[in-house]
Amino acid sequence: MSTLRFEALKGTIIERSSVIMEPPAPKTSDYFACNVFDKPKMKKHLSQNAYKHILDCIDSGRKIDRKIADHIALGMKSWAIENGCTHFTHWFNPLTDGTAEKHDAFIEFEKIGENLIFESFNGEQLSQAEPDASSFPSGGIRQTFEARGYTAWDPSSPAFIINKTLCIPTIFISYTGESLDHKTALLKSLQAIDKAAVNVCSEYFDKNVKKVTAFLGWEQEYFLIDELLYTARPDLCLTGRTLMGHASPKDQQLDDHYFSSIPERVSHFMKHLEIEAYKLGIPLKARHNEVAPNQFECAAIFEECNLAVDHNQILMDVMRRIASYHNFKVLFHEKPFKGINGSGKHSNWSLGTNTGINLLKPGKNPKANMQFLTYIINTLVAVYDNQDLLRAAIMSNSNEYRLGANEAPPAIISAFLGTEVSTMLDQIESQVSDKIMSPEEKTKLKLNIGKIPEVILDSTDRNRTSPFAFTGNRFEFRAVGSRANCSVALIALNTAVANQLIVFKEKVDTLITKGVKKDEAILRTLRKLITYSKSIRFDGDGYSDSWVSEAIRRGLTNINITPISLEAYLQPKTVKMFEKLNIMTEKELESRVEIRNEMYKKEIQIESRVLGDLAINHIIPTAIKYQTRLIENVKGLREIMGEDYKTLAANELLNIREISEHTEAIRHKVEKMRLERAKANKNPVIKKQALLYAQNIKPYLEEIRKHIDTLETIIDNELWPLPKYREMLFL
Repeated sequence: MSTLRFEALKGTIIERSSVIMEPPAPKTSDYFACNVFDKPKMKKHLSQNAYKHILDCIDSGRKIDRKIADHIALGMKSWAIENGCTHFTHWFNPLTDGTAEKHDAFIEFEKIGENLIFESFNGEQLSQAEPDASSFPSGGIRQTFEARGYTAWDPSSPAFIINKTLCIPTIFISYTGESLDHKTALLKSLQAIDKAAVNVCSEYFDKNVKKVTAFLGWEQEYFLIDELLYTARPDLCLTGRTLMGHASPKDQQLDDHYFSSIPERVSHFMKHLEIEAYKLGIPLKARHNEVAPNQFECAAIFEECNLAVDHNQILMDVMRRIASYHNFKVLFHEKPFKGINGSGKHSNWSLGTNTGINLLKPGKNPKANMQFLTYIINTLVAVYDNQDLLRAAIMSNSNEYRLGANEAPPAIISAFLGTEVSTMLDQIESQVSDKIMSPEEKTKLKLNIGKIPEVILDSTDRNRTSPFAFTGNRFEFRAVGSRANCSVALIALNTAVANQLIVFKEKVDTLITKGVKKDEAILRTLRKLITYSKSIRFDGDGYSDSWVSEAIRRGLTNINITPISLEAYLQPKTVKMFEKLNIMTEKELESRVEIRNEMYKKEIQIESRVLGDLAINHIIPTAIKYQTRLIENVKGLREIMGEDYKTLAANELLNIREISEHTEAIRHKVEKMRLERAKANKNPVIKKQALLYAQNIKPYLEEIRKHIDTLETIIDNELWPLPKYREMLFL
């Protein structure tokens, strides 16, 4: 029998072979960042004055002088053309999960009609552009008919070359100055945490600290599926996940895929990906099989947060292109296959000073460890006070399928610290009082603080059930989804921590003005914060039912519906915090909530339409075709065997009845789903639409799926129209 499924299976098994890509040089260091306009390229192609100016601006955050920008543009154009570029683009991150670019040629016409052209690229073109913004979501910031939006160069993230096009990282703002992207708010949040962390460091611990940088090390999980099998699954093509599919007899039960040897064809894909990533200066370090079959992970070395976010966005785009080269499709959906592990983008976050100190790493003496504990404790308080905001930052339609499942953190935000740090906090809480300590008490406390073991980096358990886990020298925000732009989560985290550090310093300074010694003022404040935020600390099994009950007792929230979760952005305290730190206005926050609600509604709308089409036009006809075969078989048995046919055809009769029951249930539920969709679409408020889709339409996806998946176990394998789980996950 020839169907698209069997043609795909035939092509996958017989026609596929590995594609081997050789690196441009034997040593990675010989070609790393060859497609990046980094400091060595700048030094070569810019004048000494222009080179010094751009470095000063990057370090200080000052704007680049427009006259100097012309010199920089000239050098950048020279380098790009040397590398075969014919076009340039302002590369930006609109308020979706993807990136955007509009290409312009490096040419100008001297005399139109006389074919006199020359290569040109100036400081104005480098610094600012005006792409058509009408098709990008704005959440009400601008009207649809107002096409004006502006991109402005971000010199802190170097330009790069992809497909012979010079890509210039930029922010994206409206005509009236509001941000229409993720980068603008991220940069502001990084400035806020830099300023707040420096004020605490320089005042209390080390006056030489002039800058604190937030670092990010991301871990990107993904699935690979053969391109032919992908094409034969309309649900994968249109939604990124399988809307139906009975579990394979074997999937990840034995955990034999995790860290096992990488299949040859996948290995060639990974090597090719690394080559292209290294050319773009993306510091990929790790690659391995993940727990689920056909699931993999790559991870990068820590970088400055803004650059790391850009690199992750670039990598996801590169992965899609490289996958096609190897006849794969890469899946970033958080839960593309039901019943097996989904994918996350674990975001490892830390803070480092210009003096080379990791503020989240224990030191070698009591003073250094007091600094370490100051940042750990204030981060905990920030997470506790802003648990709803942090959840809202990572919630989406696709991540709802992953959060709370067996491999992912629950929707309850909690923080894991490990035995050593938890013990230290308990000691501080129990030993420090509001009374003036005796010299003996101070000595004892300092000795205990100094006992934080250096081996903590290795001995701390990486609790995989915690959404926010301390892992020795950083916090791992595990709840971030695999296809998300991780800047959304980091904006919330940076802002919350910056705000808490400001509050902390105000409290300590108040005590100091009352005559309390600095060290004692810090300890008193930390003790109160430890007690205050104790509820957010949980080192146990976040998957257990008992934790849900315990979290309720502690007063922690558990919101697993995205439209409800998003309301956290508009809480008065959240709006006040973002506006106080000049990161986002209330209008910008409202726009993001509206866009996220609209995306949520549209994704479920697409899924329900696709499922309805597949159910009515593919699954039910297949079921009826097989049912007709069974009916003909029963008729034949009756003609030959007489009344004995009832016994001999008992299984067929049961299947005939079952098929009718399931197909009728599918028809009924698809129609009810359609009616609920029409009802939700009539609501004029997008937030209410999203909530109606969550409560009244999304449940039908699972209800209809149950009937379809049962039919898959009944119907003849040769008739089933779609590639099955066992085929997609193991071929």
